[in-house]
Amino acid sequence: MRAARLLGVLAFGALFSTLAACGDRDIGLRDLRSFDRSPEEFGIVPNRPLELPETTALPAPTPGGANRTDLNPKADAVAALGGNPAATVARGAAIPAQDATLVSAASRFGRDAGIRAELAADDLAFRQRQSLFTWSIVPRDDYAAAYRSQTLDAYRWLEVYRRAGARTPTAPPEG
Repeated sequence: MRAARLLGVLAFGALFSTLAACGDRDIGLRDLRSFDRSPEEFGIVPNRPLELPETTALPAPTPGGANRTDLNPKADAVAALGGNPAATVARGAAIPAQDATLVSAASRFGRDAGIRAELAADDLAFRQRQSLFTWSIVPRDDYAAAYRSQTLDAYRWLEVYRRAGARTPTAPPEG
């Protein structure tokens, strides 16, 4: 009788594993789903205070455009540091004039225009391979484990460079 129960439990487990593998798998390595129905406190972004415009005439509609009261933290940070906030606005695929020298120096040995798409496809294939056997009963974050082979040990390399006589910056103690 014990053997029959054990065989039944093993058969149920195999059936459960097979059914779980047949479903649509999320190849994302991070499981950030929330299992409660409470609101996401970090998803709430306050707007800027309302301002009275210089003119009351309605501007032409700009579908997909920004609202005057929407936050733009990058432009706000640039303005607070004394820069030009307009420089943070993307103006299409063209390289801005002030960045042309930097881009030409960085690409002096050639560059591949499709490198981002190629890297995205390679990473997607890597995540698909890594997510084959990452299911578990308890939700967990498998990101660090999946990319462990591609991670550098900063303190190990700091010691390597120091032993070689290279000048290195100070680093916080390992913790």
